[in-house]
Amino acid sequence: MPHFIRTTIAATASLGLLALIPAGAHASVADPISSLSSTSSTAPSTTAPTSTSTPTMTAHERKVLKKKRRAHRRAIRLHKRVVARNHVVERALATASRQQGDPYSYGSTGPNAFDCSGLMLFSFHAAGINLPRTAAAQAGAVRHIPRSQMRPGDLVFFSDGGHVYHVGMFDGWSHGRRIILHAPYSGQDVKKEAIWTNSWFAGTERIKH
Repeated sequence: MPHFIRTTIAATASLGLLALIPAGAHASVADPISSLSSTSSTAPSTTAPTSTSTPTMTAHERKVLKKKRRAHRRAIRLHKRVVARNHVVERALATASRQQGDPYSYGSTGPNAFDCSGLMLFSFHAAGINLPRTAAAQAGAVRHIPRSQMRPGDLVFFSDGGHVYHVGMFDGWSHGRRIILHAPYSGQDVKKEAIWTNSWFAGTERIKH
């Protein structure tokens, strides 16, 4: 058979086969890589889900946590009371300081003359704290503290044979000596003075903490 006839028959057969293949199949045959990519993108994930659950506390742990929270709230309340009372004592000291120069007068509680306990009564009352009238009664009403814990605004009670006969207000230190603010005795004015004896004890209106 002549060569050009064989070539014509082969080309005709090829065209006939292509005509018989559906249009959609052309894409599949022509682009097998795209088909594989599509298949792999729809494969189910094998990654295990991450747990987000919170561990539950035991009954004992809950009880301990509640105790800690209650203790914390109590500490906050106490701190607030301590700070507030400290401010009150500081106001009492400021009031007493303003009375310097006023004369001593037995039985007087101010506002222009004072005896020793009258000055304490007047100063603390102005700050919002009510003290008893006499030095001995005031000594029984306040909390006694060691001398090392004294702070300005605390009280100094002088005694003789167990009897409290005088009271002043601690005002700090000067030249290594404790200073009080007080109304000394007749003929004297309210003033600051170094403590002159060792027969005394300290008291305070501050809250213990």
